[in-house]
Amino acid sequence: MKKAERLNLMLKFINQKKRFTLSDLMAEFHISKRTALRDIASLEEMGAPIYVEYGRNGGYYLLNQMKLPPISFSSQEVYALYLSLQVLEGFTDLPFKVTYESIHKKFNDALSDQQKEKIARIKNRVVFYQTKQVTKCPCLEMIMTAIIEHKVLKIRYRDAERLIQPLVIYALKGHWYCQSFDMEKREYRVFRCDRILHAALTETEPLNELEHVTMLNSHSLWKPSEKAISFKCLLDDGGIAIFQTEHYPSMRLVHEENHTYLIGTFEPNEWNFIVRYLSRYGKSLKIIEPEELKIHMKEYYMDFIRQL
Repeated sequence: MKKAERLNLMLKFINQKKRFTLSDLMAEFHISKRTALRDIASLEEMGAPIYVEYGRNGGYYLLNQMKLPPISFSSQEVYALYLSLQVLEGFTDLPFKVTYESIHKKFNDALSDQQKEKIARIKNRVVFYQTKQVTKCPCLEMIMTAIIEHKVLKIRYRDAERLIQPLVIYALKGHWYCQSFDMEKREYRVFRCDRILHAALTETEPLNELEHVTMLNSHSLWKPSEKAISFKCLLDDGGIAIFQTEHYPSMRLVHEENHTYLIGTFEPNEWNFIVRYLSRYGKSLKIIEPEELKIHMKEYYMDFIRQL
């Protein structure tokens, strides 16, 4: 790491800690004691109000928080940011009404001529093939605001009103989804964001135990209804790959005796959904149970053949 870059990071580090020791700097930036002393001297020359207190419990103190210099990025960080922007290009809606064009313009304006030249090379050689956003999501910003502020929303979902606590939003196959807790039904549910026609913040008390729910642990909140139908399917390697690209909270993989199975539940009104979903697996999937699911799948394929 170059000294100028290290000093910039060191300013941020001591601005947060206020009190620090040479050992703190040596461990954080992997430098020697002599380099740490030189860097402190350089920071003082830059105007950092550092005070030293000697003795057994001594150390360095920052008398006042400093105004930090603008964030600077290395070339590798610039390239990583550009690739991140490329991933966003397929979304017509982003939280907080930011458009891809405005972000991309500000990013390009901040680049040097040399960086622009290298970004142009990346643009012509690195491509992300992804599903474009299919439908508009007018309430996406409100949903995101509720997540950040830990608030409960009153939404109109299709033709019904719901009181929900949004937990996680994610984009999949051209659609935005919101994993939420239905406050009235006391159930964990997933909503298609484009089907949320209206959303407003409420004063309803949120459930504090849900505040730390993330994408990684949100599926554990899913609980099927008493009428839910269980299913089990055998998958080959191709089927496992399909599952990893698209699956839902009511489904998971289990491994039994060198075989991998897709197991889960679906509600009685979701026959069309589960049949269409499982049809994507083709020959990579074999239905084990229930028998009724096999019948529905056969009817689906026969109807498909009749359409040819």
